Amino acid sequence: MGQEMPFLEHFTDLRRRIIIVLGTFVGSLIICFLFVDHIYYFLSNRATEKLAILGPSDILSIYLKLAAVGAIAITIPVAAFQIWRFVVPALQERERKVALMYIPALFVLFVLGLSFSYLILFPLTYQFVLGLSNGNFDLVITANDYFTFMLHICLPFGLLFELPVIVLFLSHLGILNPHRLAKMRKPAYFTLCVVSVTITPPDFLSDVLVIVPLLLLYEISVGLSRLLYRKRMKETALTTEV
Repeated sequence: MGQEMPFLEHFTDLRRRIIIVLGTFVGSLIICFLFVDHIYYFLSNRATEKLAILGPSDILSIYLKLAAVGAIAITIPVAAFQIWRFVVPALQERERKVALMYIPALFVLFVLGLSFSYLILFPLTYQFVLGLSNGNFDLVITANDYFTFMLHICLPFGLLFELPVIVLFLSHLGILNPHRLAKMRKPAYFTLCVVSVTITPPDFLSDVLVIVPLLLLYEISVGLSRLLYRKRMKETALTTEV
């Protein structure tokens, strides 16, 4: 069983781990900012028009946004590890090892979510919005607006792709189970559909391209929770028989 800690020690430990996470983010932000030119050239190749800036402040704003996304990606596994270290005293030895396995999965799923939205969702949305002009406007796209639009689409999707790992972790702790998730299926589907319709242009193809992966993520989460639940029930039955 885990070791009990006084409240003051918990608070001190929590503060120390928050400082580590914030320090990692700031350090990662600085490193990403040093290489932000490469990030900019990689991401701007989706723009079909020449990107403009309205002033020097736009350059700093754009570079900070791009560096911040890179810093978030780097910080996610560090933050997950610090959370794991914080809850370790309350976990059994086997639970500690299992929880530790979730950390790289958080990073991988976040990157997959960003990649999916950048390669598939963003181009469709971007071209649809530009098509609304229908030649009625002299189109001048600022780099700041371009990347802000991109991040508003891609960043939430990167976070949504964390759903299976979060559900599996909460299931392992006993907070969630497949029966509870099954009862939540209708409101969860409705919420995911609202999210997908909100972040996509109003056309059927874009909605389907977003809704289907989100629903699959939820069902994968339910399936993983069910596997874990059955495994724990078998272990409990064997322990009882012994």
